[in-house]
Amino acid sequence: MTDPDPAAAAVVRGGPVRTAVALALACHPGPTVAVTALVTALAVAAGRDPAGCVLVAAAVLAGQLSIGWCNDALDAGRDAAAGRTGKPAADGTVSVTAVRVAALTALALCVPLSLASGRTAGLAHLVGVLGAWGYDFGLKATVLSWAPYAVGFGVLPAFVTLGLPGEPWPAWWAVAAAALLGVGAHLANVLPDIEGDLATGVRGWPQRLGAARVRLLVPVPLLAATCLLVLGPAGAPGVAGWAAMAAAVLLAAGGALLAGRSARAPFVTAVAVAAVDVLLLLANGAALTA
Repeated sequence: MTDPDPAAAAVVRGGPVRTAVALALACHPGPTVAVTALVTALAVAAGRDPAGCVLVAAAVLAGQLSIGWCNDALDAGRDAAAGRTGKPAADGTVSVTAVRVAALTALALCVPLSLASGRTAGLAHLVGVLGAWGYDFGLKATVLSWAPYAVGFGVLPAFVTLGLPGEPWPAWWAVAAAALLGVGAHLANVLPDIEGDLATGVRGWPQRLGAARVRLLVPVPLLAATCLLVLGPAGAPGVAGWAAMAAAVLLAAGGALLAGRSARAPFVTAVAVAAVDVLLLLANGAALTA
């Protein structure tokens, strides 16, 4: 008779509440909540009706949950070897099997929830979700590690607009800006873990560049997204648009200048630039189909 799985035994002793809390922590709650809130707000700004906005929120939440749980289930051994904290599947708080089942369940729910916005809109969203699963299953360790992020973020405006009456395609600048936001998110997300990734054999695009270069590179795609969001929509940019672009440039420049004093400065300022981009994207919600 074989001994029980220690991780599974810990979950049994802790009960369903302990399991639920561990799964919530294993889903990458920060990005999951942020992306779900962003796309839902974008659906509101673009003119989706209340029911459509609820469907968008449910589909995106299911997709993000599946991605986060898939990542932690596959990386449990690597996370444990790198000594990363806050990883329930790696420290035995919840079994890898439980996280894997949660990921597959969320993915299964994501399919009908996505298609509820229409076949074309749903397929667009599912392409992004499956691309993120591809990242978890190996693309993260290749020079193309940025591609799933670009695709995953780039399809989000399409998921929103294709669910509108008439299924209009989103404006090109919105898709390009969202894809650039995805690339910036990839760089920022990987930056804190580069040394641990290299130690465990993960050599994606940021890892090959090295932490010093990535710190300086993070704002570049975000600034490019800012330019698209200000200059892309029809008509001359307003005062608010020019002010947003100036703020983004000043933030990025400040992060670069402070890099010698603080290793976190470029990362913090890049997050601020991303926040400016998100506000611009939401402000342009009504123009997404122009």
